[in-house]
Amino acid sequence: TTDPNEVAALLPFGRHKGYGLSLVNELTAAYIGGSLPTIRGTENTIEGEKTTSSFFFQVIHPDAMAGSFAKAGTQKSNVKRVVEDILGHGNENCILPGELEARGAERSEKAGGLIFSSAELDEFDEMAEKLGHAKLTRKDLPEGL
Repeated sequence: TTDPNEVAALLPFGRHKGYGLSLVNELTAAYIGGSLPTIRGTENTIEGEKTTSSFFFQVIHPDAMAGSFAKAGTQKSNVKRVVEDILGHGNENCILPGELEARGAERSEKAGGLIFSSAELDEFDEMAEKLGHAKLTRKDLPEGL
């Protein structure tokens, strides 16, 4: 399109994680371009400050992620080694992106459905009472998952 109001591809994606990726790219562009990202193209600069836009282009060839890993490893084994390395060296308790969600999904699957806290169950009971329905029978619910 030539209409900037129709462009959606330049918006950050992925909510907070997408914002984080966009921020990293913006910082990288600022460092490489030698200018502050918020003053590009303006006259509000320190004397001698660059006023032109900074650009950062990253190109990844798909074949670079498809093979030729160290020790003839596979893509899966290489990712496993990278994650193990990240979680080593004093970082053993770090949480990787998506890990909390994956743990929650495992717990839900083990429980055979959604998992609720006691506080949430209390609120369900309050809503049920307001709507004239019976409260939950908690003795039938699994605990300690």
